[in-house]
Amino acid sequence: MTYHTYDSRLDDDLSLLSDTLEEILASSGDPADQKYIELKLRAESVLDEVRDRLSRASDTGYYRVKRAVCRADGYVRERPWQGIGVGAAVGLVVGLLLARR
Repeated sequence: MTYHTYDSRLDDDLSLLSDTLEEILASSGDPADQKYIELKLRAESVLDEVRDRLSRASDTGYYRVKRAVCRADGYVRERPWQGIGVGAAVGLVVGLLLARR
């Protein structure tokens, strides 16, 4: 699953949550009103689902970054001179970009 897919799903989830909350605000607000109670329960359920998905997306992103860092570390340990060359090239590019400002 790509990062773009996570963005789409999160946008859809947040839109659903927003629509549900708008319905709650538009209702009478009477605690005895059955529609109000149903909408409030629905909003709480949607909010819990969104929080769950955000947590899973965050965990997935963390493990992907951690795996990439481990790979980079392994690469630099196996090929220290190439690692130094890449670091120097990145430093040069960043230095040139900063010097333009």
